Parts: sequence; C-alpha cells; structure tokens
Amino acid sequence: MSVLVLVFMAGCGQQSGQTLEADTGSNSPGPQTASASQASPAHWTYEDDAGPEHWGELDEDYLACKNGTEQSPIDINHSQLTASNSLKPVEVHYGKTEANIQNNGHTIQVTLKDNKNYIMLDGTKFTLAQFHFHHPSEHQIDGQKADMELHFVHKSEDGKTAVLGVLIKNGSENKAFGNVWSSMPAKETEEAVELEGTIDLASMLPANLHSIRYSGSLTTPPCTEGVSWTVLDNPIEMSQAQIDQFAVIFSDNHRPVQPLGERKVMNIK
Repeated sequence: MSVLVLVFMAGCGQQSGQTLEADTGSNSPGPQTASASQASPAHWTYEDDAGPEHWGELDEDYLACKNGTEQSPIDINHSQLTASNSLKPVEVHYGKTEANIQNNGHTIQVTLKDNKNYIMLDGTKFTLAQFHFHHPSEHQIDGQKADMELHFVHKSEDGKTAVLGVLIKNGSENKAFGNVWSSMPAKETEEAVELEGTIDLASMLPANLHSIRYSGSLTTPPCTEGVSWTVLDNPIEMSQAQIDQFAVIFSDNHRPVQPLGERKVMNIK
C-alpha cells in the first residue's frame, strides 16, 4: 500500500494500556469518558471476544464502532477518487524534538514534549501530540495492505484532531526511526519513559506529500466520527528487520477496513 494518511479526531486523556487513533497522552486526544456506571472504558483488543468485530458490544461508549456510518479505515480505490481544486495541500511544519515512548498494550506510542510541530489544513493549525504504529496497515490502497502504518496525531485549539498516517513498505533500513526502534519496550508499560536524544520528524515523511482526503472516524474504540483523513500517495520504507522487530511485539494491531458508504474520497491537487 503506497499511501500516507492524515486524520482529524477528538478526545482527551487516555487510561494506561489503551490506544486510540487520536486519543492518547495527556496533551493529545484520548478516549471518551466512560459511562457513569463505569470507572473506566471497557477493555478491548485486536482479537477474540474483545476484537474489532465486538468493540461496539463492549461498552455503550463504543456504539459508534458498530452503528457508525463513516468509520475508518477504508480501502482507498484510486479509480473512484473525486478531484478537488478547492481543498489546499497539507502544509507540514516538522522539526527535531524530544519525546517519551511507551508500549501501552495496543501499540508503541511516542509522545512529544513540546508543541512546536504542527500541520496546516485549509488554514487551520493542528499541533502534533504523538505518533504510533499499526501492523499491518489499517488503510488499504486498491485492495492491498501495506506492511505497517504510522499515525501522527494532531489537535487544533478548538478540539478538532488531525492524524497524519504514513504507510510503510518493506525496503531499505529507515534510520530516522533508529532511536525509537532501539528504545521500544517489548512489554506493556504503565508509564512512558524519556526517549534518548531527539527525533527528526520531518525525516520520517516522504518527500512528496500529494494527498487524498475523506471523512471518517477513530480506528479504535470509541470509534468517534467526524474525523477528516488526508492520505498522501507516497509511502516510506523500513527494512524487513525493522518491521519484524515491531511484529514480534504486535503481530496484528490493525482494524479491518470499513464500508465507504456514500462518502467521497477527495484527490487533492
């Protein structure tokens, strides 16, 4: 799958061990508040009775996972794209930064320690909060999965969320992720730990940011809708050894594609 993805999502504050597309970290979106009768949202997984096909049955806050009409991820079919001359290309303002890293039980998450990195989408600023990974990719391109998918999670001042998801294919070693990969906790950790050195966020992206955009949802409970995804047509590479290292920890942490329904997938010129 050769694509990058941007997502708008909402939420705030996540319990340890729970991962959401845009809902993770103290300064990033988190899962919706549990119902009054619960101390915390229901536990969910990527398999068995708590897997994706059952998310909507686990908690009333997760009902959108089964009842929603604009769910993510989707299969992006290039033959069905709608051309758009009104939406502006995404502007990415990334640099070097310090961060914390955690295995939260659903993914490896890297949370930024500053608010200096951001994207601009049609005049709105979305500040980067964290990024995390899925294996294999969640989005499909023309029916094909990529080896992995990387989601950069952002939030605007008015509470909207954007996640930049980068599809990853097998290829050359990617040194931009060197200190992340060398620090990945193999087991779930209750607390994030400081990542050694700095990370160069810009070097984690492809050179060409041509984009595709559609309206969707979080790809994890509570599957909140109102999320705007922007998909860039170019993937990045990681070596098979890097992909395998992640796969040993998370053999499968992706949600299957969801029906597109009446939605349009926009090709941003």
